[in-house]
Amino acid sequence: MFPPCFVKPRPTANFFLAGLTFLAACSGGPSAEEPKAKSKERPPVPVEVATVISKDVPEQATAIGNVEAYSTVAVKSRVSGELVAVHFQEGQEVKEGDLLFTIDKAPYEVALKEAQARLERDQALARKAQDDVKRNAPLAERDFVSRQAYEQFKSAAEAAEASVKADQAAAENLQLQLSYCSIRSPISGRTGSLLIQRGNLVKGNDENKSLVTIHQIQPLYVTFALPEKFLGKVNRAMGETKMQVLVNTPESPISSEPIAGTVTFVNNTVDVSTATIRLKASFPNKDRRLWPGQTVNVLLTLGIQPKAVVAPSQAIQTSQSGTYAFVVRPDGTAEMRPVVLARNTNGEAIIEKGLAPGEIIVTDGQLLLTPGTRVSVKNQASNQKEGNKK
Repeated sequence: MFPPCFVKPRPTANFFLAGLTFLAACSGGPSAEEPKAKSKERPPVPVEVATVISKDVPEQATAIGNVEAYSTVAVKSRVSGELVAVHFQEGQEVKEGDLLFTIDKAPYEVALKEAQARLERDQALARKAQDDVKRNAPLAERDFVSRQAYEQFKSAAEAAEASVKADQAAAENLQLQLSYCSIRSPISGRTGSLLIQRGNLVKGNDENKSLVTIHQIQPLYVTFALPEKFLGKVNRAMGETKMQVLVNTPESPISSEPIAGTVTFVNNTVDVSTATIRLKASFPNKDRRLWPGQTVNVLLTLGIQPKAVVAPSQAIQTSQSGTYAFVVRPDGTAEMRPVVLARNTNGEAIIEKGLAPGEIIVTDGQLLLTPGTRVSVKNQASNQKEGNKK
C-alpha cells in the first residue's frame, strides 16, 4: 500500500517532454555554434606581387668555358751541348727575340773554322783548275793538246767548283748551328717553369724534353660549347655582326664588371657524342683577369627577342607537374597557372606560354597559397608605380 499523499508518475509524461526537447533541437532557430563557425573563416594571405610586362630582351645562351693561351710554344734546342746560361727568371714576361738560353758554342766554333779552312783550300784548287782550262784552250784549238786531255782539264775545274759549293754549304750549316746555340723567344708571353737547369747536357731536337713553355696571354681565347639547337642562330649572328661574349670567373665579386670579348671561331662540325658545337672567343685581357686553364662562366648574346613576355624569376615555381605561377584574379583570389619557361636571364623569366602582359603575379608568399585562396597585396603601391614606369 502506498501512502495517501504519494502519486506515481506516468511514463507517458516523460516521453512527451523528451519529444519537445528533440523538436526544439531540430528546428531552424538560431544556434550557439554558428558564431564559432564564422570565426574560423581563413583570413587573406599577405603576398607581394609584380606585373607581367612585354619588352625587347637580348636572346642569350650560357655555358661553361675554359681559358686558353692565344699561342703556346714549347721551347727546345736545335743543337746538342751543355746549357751554359739561362737569361730569364721563371714566370717572367719575355718579348719576341729575347735571349733565353745559351748552349756551349766552342765545339761549333771549331767546326766552323775547319769548314772555312776547307773552303779556302778548295777555292784555291778551283782557281788553279780554271787557269789550266784557260791556258790549254788555245792549245787544244791548234791540236797541241789532245781533245781528251782538254776535256779532263774542264772536268777537273768543274769538280773543283762543285767542291767549293759543298764547302760553302757546310760552312753555312755550321754557322747556322752556331746561331742555334743562342735560343731566343719565338713569341711574346709569359714563361713557365724552367724544365732543365744550367750545366745539364741538352739533346738537339729532343721530342720528349722541352726547356721551357711560353704562353701568350695578351690576347687569349675562351673556348666553350653550346647545344646544337643554337647553331642556326649562331651562324646568322656571325654573318650579320660580331657576336659579343661576356665572361666572369666563379670567384669574382657579383658587383664586378664582366669581361667582354667577341666570337672568332665556330667549329665546322657538331660533336655527335655530346650534340654540341664548339666556339672560341677572343679577349684582349689587358687587365690579366683571365689566365690559361681557368674555368669561366660564359654569356653569349645571339640577338634581340622583340616583345617578349617577362616576369620576375622569383614568381616562377616548380612542382612535380612542371613550372607554374600564382596569378591574382580581379576578385582578389589566387589562380595557379601552369607556364612554359623559355629561359632565365638577369633575374627575369622569359615566358613562352601561360602568362600575358598586364597580369598580376605573386612574387613572395607562394608557400601559403592554394588555388582560390584570398590574398592581400603588401606592395600594392610600389607595384603600381613600377608598372607605370614600365
